[in-house]
Amino acid sequence: MTQRKRSSNINLASMRKGFSVKPLALGIAAVMLSGCGEETEKATVYTSVDDCTNQNPGQEELCKTAYQDALDEAQRTGPKYASRQICEEEFGANQCNYTRTESGSFFMPFMAGYMLSNLLSPRGYNTQPMFTSYSPYSSYRHRWMGADGSDYGDYRRRNMNVSKKAFKSKPSVSKTMSRGGFGSSVRAKSSWGSSSRKSSGWGG
Repeated sequence: MTQRKRSSNINLASMRKGFSVKPLALGIAAVMLSGCGEETEKATVYTSVDDCTNQNPGQEELCKTAYQDALDEAQRTGPKYASRQICEEEFGANQCNYTRTESGSFFMPFMAGYMLSNLLSPRGYNTQPMFTSYSPYSSYRHRWMGADGSDYGDYRRRNMNVSKKAFKSKPSVSKTMSRGGFGSSVRAKSSWGSSSRKSSGWGG
């Protein structure tokens, strides 16, 4: 689970400039997820630090830290592609960024928002990166997608009840994926960390 204690000491210099939130034209989204006997918690998706601060006056530092945590998680667990063309086929034109890490270099979709719960809890908040597709070829165009490929619904909605599993730690992803589509990612959400150009994960 990506969880952080409340803190007032923020090192903004560590925030990466190359992997920034892309603003959404229609705002933020959410959907109600339900399951028989499944434990859920309330969460909100924000598209930027300002968006979070506007909804939570006086909590700018917490919003900044949660954003940075989600950004780090996006780079660790988000889908990675060998070329910009393949990434943009999945996520849309100008929606992918070249990224270099210790494990190699690749193209990744911009983080479109971050899902946040328990912001003011003394036990610490939970945060996860969120992605969306702007590609006209994707059946998940304008849908919120989690770092494991889970579909959280139309991106124009805001608040949601999600399974606590939504904040569980995801496997690190270091291998690139091929073109394919979002459908297979929902059927094989846990495959990102171990698949390379196979029929699974975001790349299909």
